[in-house]
Amino acid sequence: MREKIHPEYHAITIVMTNGTEYMTRSTWGKEGDRMNLDIDPTSHPAWTGGNQQLMDRGGRVSRFKKRYEGLGI
Repeated sequence: MREKIHPEYHAITIVMTNGTEYMTRSTWGKEGDRMNLDIDPTSHPAWTGGNQQLMDRGGRVSRFKKRYEGLGI
């Protein structure tokens, strides 16, 4: 393996949106830096099951619902 081609691997602190902090190792930043997250699993709708809106362009969603309304899904 070639020498001195890999980035430095060091400890950083991750700060979640709710203020929770944890230590991990990363190539991001410098030793002891803090990474403040804007989106994380505690706040993103993909993980929390938050409100989702369907965009009905050209009536596609309403046509789909009408077509399959009798299936009881």
